[in-house]
Amino acid sequence: MRILQVCKKFPFPLKDGEAIAVNSLSKALSSLGCEVTLLAMNTRKHYFNLRQLPSEFNHYADIHTVEVDNRIKPRDAFLNLFSKESYHISRFVSTAFQEQLIRLLRKGNYDIVQLETLYLAPYIPVIRQHSDAMIAMRAHNVESEIWSRIAENSAWGPKKWYLTHLTQKLRDYEIAQLSHYDMLVAISARDLDTFKACTTVQASTVAPVGIDTEDYRPDYSSYSRPLTMAFIGSLDWMPNQEGLKWFLNQVWPKLHKRFPKLVFHIAGRNTPDWIMHLNLRNVTVHGEVHDASEFINQHSVMVVPLLSGSGMRVKILEGMALGKVAITTRLGLEGIDARHKSEVILADTAEEFIKGIEFCYQKGAKLEKMGRRAQEFVQQHYDSVAIAQKLLKAYAAMSVEAV
Repeated sequence: MRILQVCKKFPFPLKDGEAIAVNSLSKALSSLGCEVTLLAMNTRKHYFNLRQLPSEFNHYADIHTVEVDNRIKPRDAFLNLFSKESYHISRFVSTAFQEQLIRLLRKGNYDIVQLETLYLAPYIPVIRQHSDAMIAMRAHNVESEIWSRIAENSAWGPKKWYLTHLTQKLRDYEIAQLSHYDMLVAISARDLDTFKACTTVQASTVAPVGIDTEDYRPDYSSYSRPLTMAFIGSLDWMPNQEGLKWFLNQVWPKLHKRFPKLVFHIAGRNTPDWIMHLNLRNVTVHGEVHDASEFINQHSVMVVPLLSGSGMRVKILEGMALGKVAITTRLGLEGIDARHKSEVILADTAEEFIKGIEFCYQKGAKLEKMGRRAQEFVQQHYDSVAIAQKLLKAYAAMSVEAV
């Protein structure tokens, strides 16, 4: 099967969930005999110099990038208030990107054009015009739901109003596009149910984010040392900032008082100044770390205090694959069918997070057993090749129905 994978940012380095999700699936598809071509925007915010691409990044048959300036511009954001267009979406519309897409469609005889996230939907008419390929939308999240939750959790009136206004336009666009895909590929069953509740969806399937479990080498020695706690995630993503801010304000003061020797380590790409300049006792801010797996392996407990968002949190999968105990909200665990106090610890309130840490202290060195169960769980249920095989079966069935 020949697949054109279209992305709104280049899927490397593998330091955020979207890059890992895109890369792990394309690598798995390639290992199963698919010829996968990549077309990616190279944006100002996530710019990557392809000369720095490692030689082992070789699973794509061909790679094409187009520089796109999708920065938020105050004037454009203001004028969008008087437009029916979604500003979230319009920032990813590029003439140069469209032209490159047309060139590839004319040149390649693709079976599937796989769009990674809703932000590529504006190019569907172009694909229809220049190709007979089936169009699959891989929805990494219910995008409007993320922004709705962010708006709800915003305390400042004008900001809340503005975010609510933008979210409604994004939601209208997201729902309208559902009828334009040949197949909707949702990350979780819960996300797919959300889409189906909005309107009639054509062909659809669930393909959770998978990882190449062989790439993760657990180090269980952290369980023999004093307990430490870590957060790692892309800190230019608003739900991560929001959740971390809540945790630092509502949970950490009580947690530090209860466990004065506990140290909290924070790492993340594009760490904002307000986090870098935190002056909290026993809180260490690392900024962007060179090796995420090495950072995670140093600590027994991973905290993911997510209050908004949908889809799946890849960092939880990575932490579990490295044999660590994740403490997260029920929302954070969406798409991952792990069990409370078996493979993960669930906590939605400050008190529940504190009780979760208390549980870890009570277990002591025996907490390693939960870490090992977490690692085995990811191996059994979230291996990228197994997930890619199921997706290919869905694509093949869609192609047969089309004929």
